[in-house]
Amino acid sequence: MKILIDADGCPVVDIAVRAAKRYGLECTIICDTAHSIQREGADTIIVDKGADSADFRLVNLVSSGDIVITQDYGLAAMCLSKCAVVLNQDGKRYTEENISGLLEFRAVSAKIRRSGRRTKGMPKRTAQQNKDFEKALNELIV
Repeated sequence: MKILIDADGCPVVDIAVRAAKRYGLECTIICDTAHSIQREGADTIIVDKGADSADFRLVNLVSSGDIVITQDYGLAAMCLSKCAVVLNQDGKRYTEENISGLLEFRAVSAKIRRSGRRTKGMPKRTAQQNKDFEKALNELIV
């Protein structure tokens, strides 16, 4: 088991790296050249900036039983197909049961934005969200 982090825009990189160290797990951060995120105790793979380049690199690295941290529904679906366990930044699991609905929601939101309308953005991150993520990650590892 290893932890793979889709780090572009990910607010829980440090929490995930600490958990990997605590449990002696390999941890890999994948980001593009615009984000170059490096942490002690984790390998960093930097890919060219481009549409989904970090996502495709991560999918090529993931194996069954690995833990993937991402907020990208499309990446989550690809990792689920490889039998990985996928968490979002709030500690919620993406599963075969919920991913179709999430992908549909993403498609509808994109259609709204293309039509010139706006969708509601993400609310400000709270300390409780970090605690929820850390708890969920620790439970998965143990």
